[in-house]
Amino acid sequence: MRSSSLPYVVPFVSFLLFLAIEGKLALAPEVEYPFRVLILSAILWFFSRPVIGLSVRNWLGSIAIGLLTFIIWIAPDLLVPTWHDSWLFRNSFTGSAPTPAEGYASLPLIAAIFRIVRAVILVPIIEELFWRAWLMRWIIKPDFASLPLGSYTPQSFWITAALFAAEHGAYWDVGLAAGIIYNYWMIRTRSLGDCILAHAVTNGVLCAYVLATGKWQYW
Repeated sequence: MRSSSLPYVVPFVSFLLFLAIEGKLALAPEVEYPFRVLILSAILWFFSRPVIGLSVRNWLGSIAIGLLTFIIWIAPDLLVPTWHDSWLFRNSFTGSAPTPAEGYASLPLIAAIFRIVRAVILVPIIEELFWRAWLMRWIIKPDFASLPLGSYTPQSFWITAALFAAEHGAYWDVGLAAGIIYNYWMIRTRSLGDCILAHAVTNGVLCAYVLATGKWQYW
């Protein structure tokens, strides 16, 4: 891997490592969640600060894209409440969505706040750096930095969307739809900031929905 990839890849790998050890550290949630946010923030600052572009070209469009993705994310379960109970979504490969008993209903307030901060601020930056700013270009050409943001080939578009879907486990179907939408928005805007904003809107509204309805499986 070329060193130019590190600012895009290191935060994402660190994020996945934290997900893998979630709940396995000998730390109380009110300590673990702030700790993870602080470490991921430090990694972004140290490795990725020069490549994080937060300038937004299309505010209304990016907000609309974020809201559309949120609607698509929850729509299958609203229309068919048993949708994600199928073996297609609950199996040894995809895992299963957490239930309230296994999940986050009893999180202390400080832990919930830092989980929201991670979802709304850090995750959009980390994931858009990796998926849209790096992988979509790297698949086209390993010297990805020579390509503008939003560069397109069918292979880069669909491989990135499929891997983004796989990252979301039991929600791979809506993850695939989200990946397609975010990929399209990067190609349309050629702006990392617009994709980060759209992703942040999706995650922010989804967090509000989870807290309002108790649908902890979306966390």
